[in-house]
Amino acid sequence: MLSRLGALLQEAVGAREPSIDLLEAFVEHWKGITHYYIESTDENTPAKKTDIPWRLRQMLDILVYEERQQTAAGEAGPCLEYLLQHKILETLCTLGKAEYPPGMRQQVFQFFSKVLAQVQHPLLHYLNVHRPVQKLLRLGGTVPGSQTEKEEVQFTTVLCSKIQQDPALLTYILEGKKIVSRKKSSKEPITLPREAASIQDKDHPHSKSPDLSPCKAQALTAQLPAETEEPDGGVGESNLITSLIGLCKSKKGRVALKAQENLLLLVSVASQAAATYLVHSSPCCPAIVEHLCQLYQSMPTFLDPADIAALEGISWRLPSAPSDEASFPGKEALAAFLGWFDYCDHLITEAHVVVADALAKAVAEKLFMEILQPHLLHVSEQSVLTSTALLTAMLRQLRSPALLREAVAFLLGADPQPAAPEDGPRTLCAHLIGHCDHLSDEISITTLRLFEELLQKPHEQVLRSLVLCNLEGRHYVARGSPEPESYEDTLDLEEDPYFTDGFLNSSFQPSAKPPPAPATNSDGKTAVTEIVNSFLCLVPEEAKTSAFLEETGYDTYVHDAYGLFQECSSRVSPWGWPLGPTPLDPHEPERPFFEGHFLRMLFDRMSRILEQPYSLNLQVTSVLSRLALFPHPLIHEYLLDPYINLAPGCRSLFSVLVRVIGDLMQRIQRVPQFPGKLLLVRKQLMGQVPGEQLDHQTLLQGVVVLEEFCKELAAIAFVKFPPHSPHLHLSPPQEGHV
Repeated sequence: MLSRLGALLQEAVGAREPSIDLLEAFVEHWKGITHYYIESTDENTPAKKTDIPWRLRQMLDILVYEERQQTAAGEAGPCLEYLLQHKILETLCTLGKAEYPPGMRQQVFQFFSKVLAQVQHPLLHYLNVHRPVQKLLRLGGTVPGSQTEKEEVQFTTVLCSKIQQDPALLTYILEGKKIVSRKKSSKEPITLPREAASIQDKDHPHSKSPDLSPCKAQALTAQLPAETEEPDGGVGESNLITSLIGLCKSKKGRVALKAQENLLLLVSVASQAAATYLVHSSPCCPAIVEHLCQLYQSMPTFLDPADIAALEGISWRLPSAPSDEASFPGKEALAAFLGWFDYCDHLITEAHVVVADALAKAVAEKLFMEILQPHLLHVSEQSVLTSTALLTAMLRQLRSPALLREAVAFLLGADPQPAAPEDGPRTLCAHLIGHCDHLSDEISITTLRLFEELLQKPHEQVLRSLVLCNLEGRHYVARGSPEPESYEDTLDLEEDPYFTDGFLNSSFQPSAKPPPAPATNSDGKTAVTEIVNSFLCLVPEEAKTSAFLEETGYDTYVHDAYGLFQECSSRVSPWGWPLGPTPLDPHEPERPFFEGHFLRMLFDRMSRILEQPYSLNLQVTSVLSRLALFPHPLIHEYLLDPYINLAPGCRSLFSVLVRVIGDLMQRIQRVPQFPGKLLLVRKQLMGQVPGEQLDHQTLLQGVVVLEEFCKELAAIAFVKFPPHSPHLHLSPPQEGHV
């Protein structure tokens, strides 16, 4: 473009001759535009079919060329002075608003964008640039699906780029009419205060600057429709933020994506003052969260949790639902909500810390507290089911520390305390734990998935609130009693309040002979071989079927557990957990122990594994496995040590499993052809044989889950053994023993 202009100029005057008067050419092109409005009578000719676009390009070329020829850096040339003093940008803005000729608004947006991008002089500090920029922002984003969305987003891109280069511009651009109204109340300087000292006084026009005659100016004004006059509007009118939010809602994917990138650029400015202004003096956070809440409320009141889970992985860069997924009512609305939530999470991650904290708090207050919480506590099962599944999907997408902190505080409370058995469901967390033991199996499964997702988040308060605050002090361990002398002593079933007399009279035969005594390391911990054997040998041989199939071996569980344990250890490593439990004081009196509502619910569910649906059992054992993976000494001891000497009335995960086995051995006697039916059910669950309804199917499926869960716990115990122990060098044990 510049080379074309240079060629034209040289062609006009010849090589080595003085250049033509740029100002005269610039004014001539501007007069050509104004004469169109004075002389034209055809109101239907599109702007692109007139000479207006060509003249605007010539004016731009002259401004850029003039600046490159300037010897003094930072000094405005005559053409730029003329543009500013004669308020050409304001006039163009008015013509664009009038949309006369048709398509003029598009031409104005393009001209503004190119001038601001290509002219290096700091134009946005001039009042006669700042004011029309504000007016043009109010023109954009007001009509969804407008024909100028592409040009509008290009315009905002230039503004955001300028703000990134000079964050001090942010307050000037966002203040909008507040600045303009203040200037009108006094003599208007040509520049905003920041540049006033560095720009020479230019109140008088350039000596060579021709201007429109008064009669022509009046004629031009008369030609414009009355609606083009600017309203007096208030502070709350559209500005850069609201314009960007409006463009983010565009149905054109590329326009919406570019607007989101521009907004991201805006909130990530490094300036503390700019970030503070964004939070306290702009509609940034409220507007973003308002759109999020609108998208939530536009979804159907009921969505299948399976459909919600099917849209996992929706990204703000690709917010549309995958085309290969099955369609369901509300699919596009769900995808739009999850995409915008992912965008909010990304904004909070990238934004200045001041903006991030404010935006996270706004999401927590408006979405979590005001909308989600009433739905989670609603009496309608459909409302509870949908809101819980949506919250799980949001947690799965959540990455930003600030929003995670707010989500954890919303779900678990700001200052969790150890619970008592008689405590009622006074908090949201207590209600959600109650939903895990709901009469509706679907609500129970969906809420258990929520807690499983929560346990995978890198926030220490999650595990402390749900589990550790009740285990601290180790009151589940009997005080003052000697260490057990043999394995049999730790299974003193007659004294176990959770064990039934019927089990002692049953035909229970352990699948392997119990070892004489648990081996211990130098630090007193039970050897890994004894722990693993305890879980592998827990299910009796007549209730095992995995040996008949090749794909359910223990080695597979060890491999999977190792990867999950490494991932979990990496996540919790910054929290500084102790390597071992605090030693007990033998003189300390025993205190009542309560495992907490969360573990109580899981243990109660586990004790009913033979009576619950297969899918529910899978979810209960999945949550317990997630818990067992945490490398905390109290988790090791309470969930994975079978030899722990429990205080009277206390139970551990192993004691619950022992009781289930006792119940199982009684039920086996009432099921004819139990081994054959059990093997058939396992093959059905693995898809090896067609599914058919059998008697005692729930019981048989529960037995399969029980066997696999014991193998999974054994594998977790194996991979969690302390690294300094020589037992780590053992190869994975074979089925049934180490």
